[in-house]
Formats: sequence, C-alpha cells, structure tokens
Amino acid sequence: MRDAFVDTLTELAGEDERVCALTGDLGLDLFDAFQLRAPGRFVNVGIAEQTLVGVAAGLALAGKVPFAYSIIPFVTSRPHDQIRVDVAMTGAPVKIVGVGAGYAYGSAGPTHHAIEDLALMRAVPGMTVLTPADPREAAAATRAALATPGPVYLRLGKNGEAAVVPPDVPYEPGVARWISRGGDVTLASIGTALPIAIEAAGQLGERGVRAGVLHFPSLRPFDTLAVLDALAAAPAVVTVEEHNRDGGFGSAVAEAMAESGLPGRLARVGMPDRHCGQVGSREYLMAHVGADAAGVRAAATALLERTRMRRAA
Repeated sequence: MRDAFVDTLTELAGEDERVCALTGDLGLDLFDAFQLRAPGRFVNVGIAEQTLVGVAAGLALAGKVPFAYSIIPFVTSRPHDQIRVDVAMTGAPVKIVGVGAGYAYGSAGPTHHAIEDLALMRAVPGMTVLTPADPREAAAATRAALATPGPVYLRLGKNGEAAVVPPDVPYEPGVARWISRGGDVTLASIGTALPIAIEAAGQLGERGVRAGVLHFPSLRPFDTLAVLDALAAAPAVVTVEEHNRDGGFGSAVAEAMAESGLPGRLARVGMPDRHCGQVGSREYLMAHVGADAAGVRAAATALLERTRMRRAA
C-alpha cells in the first residue's frame, strides 16, 4: 500500500503543480521519483512531526495541497494539537498520510503501534478519514484525498499486501461494499482488516454459518445506511478492525445501530484496551490479542449462540 500511495502521489504531482510531499525523516528513498517529477515540492522537515504538520498547514493556506507522511502514531498522535488548530480549525487542505495500521510495525514495539488513530481522527471536526484495504484502493484513495476539500487522513497498511477487493468494486468514500453476503451474521470490516474478515467468513462457512463480509473504505464519511442494510441481512454483526475496540470503527457501528432503533446484536473485534508489550510480526500480535481470523470466528460463534439462547428464552 505504501508504494501504491507514493507511485500515485508522484503521478498526481505531474498532473497538478499544487501537490507537495512532506515527511519527518522517514522513507526518504521512497520519494526519489517524486522529486524528479516535482522538483522543489518535497520537504523533509526532520524528526519534528509538529513542525511537519505546521509547515503543511502553511503550504496549504498558501494554495498548495500538501501530503504529510509518516508512521501513524507520529503523524496523528504526536502532532495532534497542530492537526486540531493549524489544520482543522482553518479548514486547510492538508492530507495527513499514516503508514503502519494496527500492528504493522509490530517488531518496533508499542511506540509504533497504531491503535488509537481512528478514534483521534474521527473526532476532529471536518476531518475526512479514508481507510483503503489493499494497494489498488490505496491508489484510488490517494486520488480521492486530493479531490476532497479540506483536511483528510489517509490510513495505510505497510507494504506487500495482497489484492482483496474485487477489481470491479469501485472505491468511493462513504460507500461500504458487500464482498459477500450471508444470512446468519455480517462481518463488517474497515480498511486493512478486510483480509481477516474474509478468512473468518471462510472458516465460519466450513462450520455451516453463512457469514457476509461488508467492507468500509472510509470512517468519515461513514455509511450508516450500510449498517442498516447489514441488520436487514442478519441481526448479528461483528466488527473487525486493526485498532482499539473502543472509539474506532466498532464504536461507529455501535452508534449507528443504537440510533437506528432496529433490533440487532453486536460484537467488536480489535485490539484490547491496553498497550501490547509483545514484539513480533503483525500476524503474531493479532493472534496474541485475539484479533485474527480465529478470534473473529470465535466472536461470531459466541454472538450467534447468545442470540439463539435469547430467542429460546
């Protein structure tokens, strides 16, 4: 996803002279082609993420469209005051790009884990939050970020992700898409968690459970109607995200369900409400906290059992 973003940004720089790229001393060789395509429009501010966002805001208010890129905690948490004041309060068209969703940087330890960013960014007034699932969607989301007025947060995985969204499914912020439909339970996933939901649906299918998979390509705008559609398909919903279970995608789905007044039961799968002190690969850490496909399958199975028991009572 990272390479798809940079390649697309380089193309955009050749099409639109307003496009700039900024980074906080991260992945400098990634932007070699960008610098050739757009001389003078790449800025490395050094290890100073507050400055990164502040400079991006200044460029935006001067008529440019800057993409500020870093590892997720360093571009969302560390400069959050600058995001709130310099970007959101002014409506500056800064595109904040975070790489390393969830435990993608698992071997670097909890300082690099991205488990709070969706909660932080969805709470910022006027902030669009884009959550592509694979490289093709990452490229489309980069173009969508440029076309979206005002501030945008683009959440990426790392690199080497497989294509999981069918090629005939368009990327459209605010429009969730069914990857598959099932009448027993809906696995609603966001962004990079989609492969986990697809794998879990396959495991449930082997056990005779019809599980649908509903993919959300953005958190803001949020597709509330898709949640209602999921409830119509199956009154049991399991949310899947590479994020703290509290405050992110699962919370957004819970809010939509509660406000709809429709009957339904919900289970949320994601990171537990604690920092993970383990070090290892993304896959190892997701399994360690129960947020892998097996964890989703177990949550869906337990939710369906509770639903059956309630009906029997």
